Amino acid sequence: MAHLKNIPNKQQGVVLITALIMVIAVTGIAVTLMSSSTIDIKITNAAQEREVAENELIGEVQRMISGEANKGAGNQFFLSPDEVTSIASGDESGMVIANHNGMKSKMINLNKGALNLECPRRFNFTAGVSCNMVQVATTIDYGPKIKNSPANEMKYSLTIVTGIAQEMASTGKGI
Repeated sequence: MAHLKNIPNKQQGVVLITALIMVIAVTGIAVTLMSSSTIDIKITNAAQEREVAENELIGEVQRMISGEANKGAGNQFFLSPDEVTSIASGDESGMVIANHNGMKSKMINLNKGALNLECPRRFNFTAGVSCNMVQVATTIDYGPKIKNSPANEMKYSLTIVTGIAQEMASTGKGI
């Protein structure tokens, strides 16, 4: 052991300072990656909520149309513009024909003149048959809960507008 000599320690702490700078840089990169992944998760959740709302809305539109069609001659798609306005209490913006699971379907009769409109073309078009043209707008509200908002939630609206052409046997009367 006699051949071992004490070598004077002349390190100035360069390795320590370099290591601390590397730790700070890696920590900054990690924080940036974590915050961007949080934003990605929020975007993905919003897209999923919209997709669920859209699928629910499409299902409601199909349910509402088939429900009215199953009523036969008594369905509301045969109503004239005056009947729609009188049922809607004079509101020309339309009448609510369905309110199911928080989704409202509002009907507007598009026949503004004295005569019904010609039916749109299709493969078995019959000349001389007029149509009662109706527009149905179905709306759903959706959105994430937000803790600090005044109403404790944030809502977005999604609306599907459907055009319905109901063939009429005579003026104002359905087939």
